[in-house]
Amino acid sequence: MSETRPVVILQPAPQRTARIFGPASLAALRESFRVVDLEDVADPDRFDDVLPEAVAIIGQPDLPRERLLRAARLRAICNVEGNFFPNVDYATCAELGVYVLGCGPAYAQAVAEHSLGLAIDLARGISREDRAFRTGSERYVADGNADAILLRGADIGLIGFGNLGRALLPLLQAFAPTIRVFDPWLPDSVLREQGLEPGTLAEVLAASTFVFVLATVTAESEHLLGAAELDLLRPGSRLVLVSRAAVVDFDALLSRLAAGRFLAAVDVWPSEPMPPDSPFRDLDNLVFSGHRAGGIPAAFTRIGELVVDDLRQIAAGLPPVRMQVAARELVTRYRNRPVT
Repeated sequence: MSETRPVVILQPAPQRTARIFGPASLAALRESFRVVDLEDVADPDRFDDVLPEAVAIIGQPDLPRERLLRAARLRAICNVEGNFFPNVDYATCAELGVYVLGCGPAYAQAVAEHSLGLAIDLARGISREDRAFRTGSERYVADGNADAILLRGADIGLIGFGNLGRALLPLLQAFAPTIRVFDPWLPDSVLREQGLEPGTLAEVLAASTFVFVLATVTAESEHLLGAAELDLLRPGSRLVLVSRAAVVDFDALLSRLAAGRFLAAVDVWPSEPMPPDSPFRDLDNLVFSGHRAGGIPAAFTRIGELVVDDLRQIAAGLPPVRMQVAARELVTRYRNRPVT
């Protein structure tokens, strides 16, 4: 009996198959497709041998134009790392009708919940007072609440309104805040339809008590929050950084935190792990998180579910609906680093 299932190349590095596919989603993938497992195959010739037959690649190996032109049946590249890197010729993919799909939506809910947790911690000094307890210097009742504030009815600013912002929004709405958004990639009408107030970067920073930095890093947004922008923050405001470290000037951030101008919670760092002698370790108005916001088991296995759903869509002659489609106008602007 001849094999009729479409061929899919599985080469998910730096992810591992067992991490991103639960048993059910992996079984569903193998049921619908003939999976050529190259997870532990380093020989590029083996990949090139299979490539002309493949309708999809799970992973993001080097795919220059000449390689893509040999992939006559290719319809999708499923990036399961989380970043669109410049090792793919995106213009050729668009020319050939090949979808390049990202797994960002799989992480969005986990990042949103973690972001809310960081904001509540900053509002109420939860981890700070826990640290004090462990050194015998804890405070009780009102003594530990002098700088405590509420999220309820607060002025909140979102820097970026992509996957992360859309996942965070319903969590914040429970607090009935005023939410202002800076996102130059979206028309104001899209934000207003969500009940949000569009604004310039300066307006959002100056008007907000809580600021969530959710923007990806591009040539335009690198060090988007520099010294001048951080100086726009209200005294005592709370800054939550969970997207990309390069969006913020960390030298400027350090100086302002050391001066006690505001509080911050940071999940992404310019160097990971941070050096043992980093002066950020001495700041009591900083909540540290070690790039933990999105990478939880439920988010990883969701990647496999999204991949299977969209590959089945494509095999049926339909567009993908679960993963993030790389927009040809934007994908070459990203400046993200690999997450290790």
